[in-house]
Order: sequence, then structure tokens, then C-alpha cells
Amino acid sequence: MKNSNSFKVAVISLLLFLSTNIYASKFVLSDDGLIDQRAVEKIEQIGLESQNKLGVNIYIYAKKSLGLDENISTKDKIKYIKEYESNITNGLAKPYVLLTMYVEDTHVNLIMSSQLETVLNKNEVLNDYVVPLLASKDKNSLFAKASASMLNGYAAIADIIAESKNVKLESSIGSSGKVAGTIWKVFMYTLVIVGILLYTFAILKRKK
Repeated sequence: MKNSNSFKVAVISLLLFLSTNIYASKFVLSDDGLIDQRAVEKIEQIGLESQNKLGVNIYIYAKKSLGLDENISTKDKIKYIKEYESNITNGLAKPYVLLTMYVEDTHVNLIMSSQLETVLNKNEVLNDYVVPLLASKDKNSLFAKASASMLNGYAAIADIIAESKNVKLESSIGSSGKVAGTIWKVFMYTLVIVGILLYTFAILKRKK
């Protein structure tokens, strides 16, 4: 009877372990419940192919908040995040790319090992593929936007590195991510231009 109970406990422990680790991700170091499981699975697919074909490890680290004081200065905030991310990258195998997001702290970042600094343009990746989807003003939930922006940015990173090596990734999501970013940019530029025209019209009308 004792052996039977021990066996049951072992089985239950194994099932609990599998249930908590079946969705364990190799490349999503943290998602804080922000990234949809389907997006995580696609990230894993791209990550494994990038690791095997490109020899590069691409990671995501996402959190809702770092728990920073709401009155913290921008300088201290950047300093804290830089030290925080340094602790993460210290444990990563080179060459690596790390895409980070802290939603409530309104901060996204792209960190890479020195081998990739001439391949990836940090601002281009963030501004074209990540920020437009994350900052979009629509009815989609934060969960959906965080998932889309991280997957979009991650896929773009892999594609850019692959292109630099003349390698085709089977897991690539193609140019759809770039299109989304371009549409957002056009929309914002249009708003700015319309705003300027309305302001100019109002000034001219007032002078009359």
C-alpha cells in the first residue's frame, strides 16, 4: 500500500511538472501573461530555425511593469532599466538579440551582442515593427497588441539577420509586419499634415 501511494504521488508530481512546463519557452524568457500562446509558439518556431540556420539566439523579455516609482526621473528610469537588462544579457549565449517590453513603464528596447551591431538597426526595428502595433489606438486589447508587436518585432529581427546571410527562413511571416508599420506611419503623418493645414487655415481666417 505504501509503495502504491508513493507511486501515485510520483505520477501526480510528474503531471504537475509537465502541465507547468509543457509551454515552457526557450526564447521567451518572460511574458508576464502578455503574449498569446499561439504567438509564443510561432516565436519558438522562428527562434529555433534562426538558431539552427543563422547561429543567432533571439530572445524576448516582456513584463507588465518593473515596479518603478511613478515619480522616478527619466534619467533614473533609464539607468535602472539598463542595469536590469544587463543582468539578463549576462546570461545569454552570444551572438544574441534581446527584445524587451515593459508596458506600464512605456518602454521597449532592443539589445544585441557586438557581432550584430552592423546588421540590425535598433531604431528601425522598434519604430517600424514594434511601436506601431503596441501604440495603436484601436479596440484590440493590450494582450492582443503586446502579442502582435512582440511577434512582429521578433520575426523582423530574424528576417533582417537572415537576409544579411542570404538565408531563407521557412518560418518567416513575410512582409505583413512591415506593411502594418508603414500604414501606421502614413496615418500619423497624415494627422500631422491635416493638423498643420487646419492650424494655418484658422490663422488666415482670423487675420481676415
